[in-house]
This record gives sequence, C-alpha cells and structure tokens, in this order.
Amino acid sequence: MVRCLVTGGAGFIGSHLVESLVRNGHRVTVLDDLSGGSRQRVPAGVDLAVGSVTDVDFVDSLFAENRFERVFHFAAFAAEAISHSVKQLNYGTNVMGSINLINASLRTGVRFFCFASSVAVYGHGETPMRESVVPVPADSYGLAKYLVERELEVTMRTQGLPFTAFRMHNVYGEWQNMRDPYRNAVAIFFNQILRGEPITVYGDGGQVRAFTYVGDVVNVVSRAAETEAAWGRAFNVGSSSTNTVLELAQAVRSAAGVPEHPIAHLPSRDEVRTAYTATELARSVFGDWTDTPLAEGLARTARWAADAGPAELQSSFDIEIGGDRIPEWARLVNERLSTASR
Repeated sequence: MVRCLVTGGAGFIGSHLVESLVRNGHRVTVLDDLSGGSRQRVPAGVDLAVGSVTDVDFVDSLFAENRFERVFHFAAFAAEAISHSVKQLNYGTNVMGSINLINASLRTGVRFFCFASSVAVYGHGETPMRESVVPVPADSYGLAKYLVERELEVTMRTQGLPFTAFRMHNVYGEWQNMRDPYRNAVAIFFNQILRGEPITVYGDGGQVRAFTYVGDVVNVVSRAAETEAAWGRAFNVGSSSTNTVLELAQAVRSAAGVPEHPIAHLPSRDEVRTAYTATELARSVFGDWTDTPLAEGLARTARWAADAGPAELQSSFDIEIGGDRIPEWARLVNERLSTASR
C-alpha cells in the first residue's frame, strides 16, 4: 500500500484519479480547498484535508504528518481565457502553490511527483502540438503551467525528485463542475440546457479542439509512478479526434435529447484558434489506448448531468482589473453571475 496525496482530489479529474488509486490498493489523502470540488466526491476511507496549496504552514504540516510517497498535483486555477485578468490568483495558485508542494516533497522524501499541466503551454503552436517543440505560452495560465514544468525539471536534476507532467486538454465527463461559467465547455453547455438557457459559443464557434473523456486520461496518469521511462518528461494526453466548438455544442444538445436547443453566439475572445496535440509519445511509453468516442462520452456525461440537475452559477474568484481592460465576453459572464445571485 503506497501513501498518495492527490491535490484537487475533490474536484473533477482529481476525484476520478482518487477512485482509480483506491481501486489499485493505495492509501490516499485528498488536499482540496473545496472552491470547485465537493466532499461528496471523496470516497469512504479517504482522508480529506481541507485547505489551500498556497498555505505554506498547512502544506508543510500535512506532509510532515503523513510522509507521502507519491504526490499527484491536480489542484489549480484553470480558467485559461481569463487568467491574464487574475494574475495574482493564477500565479499564486498555479506557481507558488506548486512550489510549496515541491518543497514539502523534498523535505519529507516523496518518491514521485505527478503534475497536471496543460496544452496551454504551447500557445499558438503548430498543430498537432508535439513535445519536441519548445512551448511558447500565449496566456498567463499556460505560462504558469510551463514554469512549473521547468521547475520540476530543475528539481529532478539537482535534487533528485522524479516527476512526470501531463499536458491535458479539454477533458470532460461525469462530476465536472457545472457551476463555473468561465471554464469547461461541456459542463457549461449541459448546464445551460438544464437551466433552459441557450448554449453560448464564442465567435463563430470554429475553434478547433480535441475533447477528451476523463477516464482515458486517468488510465494513463494512474500508471505514471510505476513507469520509470516516463520520469523527467512531459507528455500530451488526450483524444486524437478533433471537433469545432460549434460541433461540440451540437453534439451536447443531441446527447441531452434536445437536438433543436438554441445556440447563441457571443462576441469573439482572444484565444488560440486551433489547439490539439499529437499523443504518439505517450502511447509509445504507456501503451496505446482507445479514445472514448465523443458521442459515447457525452452520453455518459448527459446521464450524470440529468441526475445532478441544473447548477446555480458560481465563481470562486473576482477579476483583478476593471474598466475597459475587461473583455466584452467576460462582462457578459459577470452579468450572468450577477443575475444568478439575485
């Protein structure tokens, strides 16, 4: 039985990973501030430590008491498109929070560190995006993720902490946070249907993405600690199939049984137009896997969303700037939040 810590383990991907680790016989502790997660997602027998990765004393105490052998770091502020407007939150959580965990890992003899990175590190890179390309992030979120990847490389080389980073993208599935209007397109679309609102897409909806079912990601991530060939490296993990956001919206409403549900177009926003990755490297190291078809993954998600019911809109952060620097699309999201809170 290996002692594992999963940060963000009460959230979406983290909670799926916790279940996988428990099934494999590991002893798991979850660290989560519950800003986007839920106590109900933590299985019986798993310890929940409620707190933030940004709290140095809390993190150090947790590590000292438990002497974890493996750390899976999935806690993050993950609203990529708005990250440049919340720089303190983005860098404080995603960079300094990660540094707190790395330091605590070094102090207490952690044997392996898994980091949830993102396709956002590539920015406007050539597609399909490959690990052999030097990333040039296009936003604050991608930059934060890349900084942590580089720090982990330095730490492994100079201080001997093995790590693997996974560059994930557009992961969806059961237990996704439907409350958050800023992130997770699939969850936002299902919640808009459940709330009787139009599905909203930015611009013409022609943005190209690869939408990845959560179980496919977890099946790879859960094996990283035992795969020494993966240590010290970053891997793309995700679906090999691509769709436009408009095609996704149409597929979501079909999965929900309302193929004629209205779709509304919001103003365009500054974002990478095409983002999907090559996954041959991960498949060569971890073994090939079969991507869950989008229709099948959405059908599973639709059943869960219907059982969960409509979610009240809620955001865990405030935009740090004001005036004309707030983009129009973000103003519209804020208006929806304000209306929902009345």
